[in-house]
Amino acid sequence: MPSFSTLAAVSLPLIRLVSAHGYVAGITVNGGSWVEGSNPNWFYQPEGDVPETPGWQAENQDNGFVAPDSFATADIACHKSATPGQTYVEAASGDTLTLYWNTWPDSHKGPIINYLAKCSGECTSASAGDLSFTKVSEGAWLSGSDPGDWVTDTLIAQNFTSDFEVPSGLAPGNYVLRHEIIALHSAGSENGAQAYPQCINIKVGGSGSTSLPRVSPPPSSTRRPIPVSSSASTVRLTATRSPAQRSGAAKPMCPATLFLDPLVDGLDMV
Repeated sequence: MPSFSTLAAVSLPLIRLVSAHGYVAGITVNGGSWVEGSNPNWFYQPEGDVPETPGWQAENQDNGFVAPDSFATADIACHKSATPGQTYVEAASGDTLTLYWNTWPDSHKGPIINYLAKCSGECTSASAGDLSFTKVSEGAWLSGSDPGDWVTDTLIAQNFTSDFEVPSGLAPGNYVLRHEIIALHSAGSENGAQAYPQCINIKVGGSGSTSLPRVSPPPSSTRRPIPVSSSASTVRLTATRSPAQRSGAAKPMCPATLFLDPLVDGLDMV
């Protein structure tokens, strides 16, 4: 397996990214062979020289984030102006994918949430804004206070890795995994929450028969950003769960409505 320093420096060592944040550099299935994810540096390579990988590419060369004032746009799905990966991670229902971030700062505490979207055909030609995601797993605050221990601390302690289990019995097909960290260190400020969505194509095999709940994105005319603050009140993101989430019930979400629900899929709006 290549080192993260090698992955970060590959291709264009003179182009420097903001080191504070990260991206999913690679994936393994059940601890097997390394599959390269994505690298924002590839944006600067000549056309035709970019590796074909399952990781979606985005215009996040600053290693930046999607801010709340963009939560009603397609950027919240797979990051800024994302384009699909050109290959797949091959897995079966019940398999464990380990996602390797190249780095993550310990100050950026927050939830890690995983969604799946079924592609109508090949995910390699999918559009981020047309995908309908269902949340299948999440983790957030673990213990302590001010700010306490979070799943992002576990990610750092585990060599910047996070595991995702493909749902048992999931029907075969082409899917996009949306793996997201939401950094909450600035969420008390207007437009302060930081979303870092990463998308990866997965080809699921096996003999499962369970389908994801299906929802359709609303028309663009009905989409609206949530107010992050006003003179009367402040909207902030806090890591709490609804009864349905505590029971493990999957909840269908699509990018345009992901942050418009009064209870934001693991994050209360208070």
